[in-house]
Amino acid sequence: MKPFFVQIKTDLGKAYDVATALADAEIASEVYSTAGGFDLLVKFYLNDDDDVGHFINQQVHSIPGVKDTYTIVTYRAF
Repeated sequence: MKPFFVQIKTDLGKAYDVATALADAEIASEVYSTAGGFDLLVKFYLNDDDDVGHFINQQVHSIPGVKDTYTIVTYRAF
């Protein structure tokens, strides 16, 4: 399994709706509310042979209220 993080910017007033949709879909390991340029920080896990870009495009960008994303791919946990 490969972990990666996605910072999500939502439409104004939609952060809780997006967080709830992610939790209800059971596709995220962890969902955090954040301050700054993005509203949410989400941790996902995918199988090693799954495509991160395809997953983000189909599973995250399709959630109503998602305005922008920034994906952080990880390589090794310490």
